[in-house]
Amino acid sequence: MATLASLVDLSDRLAATAGRLEKRRLVAEYLKMLAPEDVPIATLFLTGRAFPPSDPRTLNVRSLPAAPSAPGEPPLTLVDVAMAFAEVAEASGAGARRAREARLAALAARATPGEHALVDRIIAGELRTGVSDGLVLESIAQAAGADLALVRRAALFLGDLSAVAPLALTGGAAALAGVAPRLFVPLLPMLAEIGTGFEDVLSAHGGASALEYKYDGARIQLHADADRVAIWSRRLSDVTRSLPDVVAIARRDLGRLPVILDGEVVALDAAGRPLPFQELMRRFRRVHGVEALAGEMPLALHFFDCLLVEGRSLIDAPCIERWEALASVTGGRYLAEHAVIDSVDAAQAFQARALAAGHEGVMAKDLASAYEPGGRGKRWLKIKAAETVDCVVIAADRGSGRRMGWLSNYHLAVRDGEGFAPVGKTFKGLTDREFAWMTARLGALALADDGYTVTVRPQVVVEVDYNEIQKSPRYPSGLALRFARIARIREDKSPAQATTLEELRALYERQFTTKGRAV
Repeated sequence: MATLASLVDLSDRLAATAGRLEKRRLVAEYLKMLAPEDVPIATLFLTGRAFPPSDPRTLNVRSLPAAPSAPGEPPLTLVDVAMAFAEVAEASGAGARRAREARLAALAARATPGEHALVDRIIAGELRTGVSDGLVLESIAQAAGADLALVRRAALFLGDLSAVAPLALTGGAAALAGVAPRLFVPLLPMLAEIGTGFEDVLSAHGGASALEYKYDGARIQLHADADRVAIWSRRLSDVTRSLPDVVAIARRDLGRLPVILDGEVVALDAAGRPLPFQELMRRFRRVHGVEALAGEMPLALHFFDCLLVEGRSLIDAPCIERWEALASVTGGRYLAEHAVIDSVDAAQAFQARALAAGHEGVMAKDLASAYEPGGRGKRWLKIKAAETVDCVVIAADRGSGRRMGWLSNYHLAVRDGEGFAPVGKTFKGLTDREFAWMTARLGALALADDGYTVTVRPQVVVEVDYNEIQKSPRYPSGLALRFARIARIREDKSPAQATTLEELRALYERQFTTKGRAV
């Protein structure tokens, strides 16, 4: 079995290596030398995770305790650490805290200083080696001698690199090619690009497009068979316990099981009108008193895609065929408002109805498109009435006056390759309660503090309204958001789903369809 010391050595070499190709070679060579039972554990740890993304277990600890060494103990292995993590996460009932502390202390007593530091970084979710999930995926392909596209497709279906790695290394191309969506293994959701207008939509989609209301709700993925229903959020968090009303609908009204459905839930007030997104998030976070809150805050359920029907994958089927299957599964109920259009006038009329109903805008989908988990492109386009972008908070300034004690001026960034490019700051848009929440959340993510500005790990995503996008000599991105204002905190989005610098540049250029350009 592989020792933890071997992973410490690899991590040190990765941290000292600047080039991506060399990092990839080092990871690939490490994976190739492992025994099959060590491969999934090593893959998890290399991506800074104690458990797979869809695994609901959490450690609920910040670090290993300081502990006296235990001389004579055998070297720690990867399996030892994985078993300790499992025991800590699964401890429950009376005495659970003492049991967790004792297990961690026993682990710490066997760890060298380097091993202790590495385990702490895994617990924190960040190895700081410059190795991303994408690089690990490429390393798996290199180690297995497999086609990168085949490895990427398997990863999208399984949603877990620690499941892909042993398949690739032991089964090769045949095992990877046989991967299909699996019931109760959540898929990354397909995503949409920002659309530039209905003329471009029709051009991109060959003259006709399927339009749907773009709801101001939360994305869900529902898996169901005759015995079980499970629901995941956009970020692949298990939210089944928080949505008993949706579970009841699935058990009562869905047919052609087993199925995997993609959809959106919207919180409603007493009059049936959509509630703000932040109210909906109360449902997603609630684990106690859920039934009472479900009565106070009913949900509207809008399915818009069918990825599995009667156990058969529809991932590669065209969008129009998946919609027909969805209508059959649901009996025509709980569907997103939907229409196939072939003219700008029809599209604009549909959008007007969506906006009049209080929704964000419309989604436009290529009728012939397959479903690409985690993919983003022109096959799906979103057309909003007001422009917003999704930014990541990379730092925050301390407030003054009535905001004293809060981190309340947020440094905003968009994705740029594997990093983030600053595009502005804002202190506007949040309530006092949200300022307090952000202060606590960002404090827990702090990397550096000069007394005024706190630099944080890029984890919090916010949706930002803006007046326009300007050229900016101040920021390396070259762009800045003018009159930026936080529309909402996007707890359902990960940093990897934030707006890209390329998308922001496209939005900047698009402004000049209605404005003059300074010379």
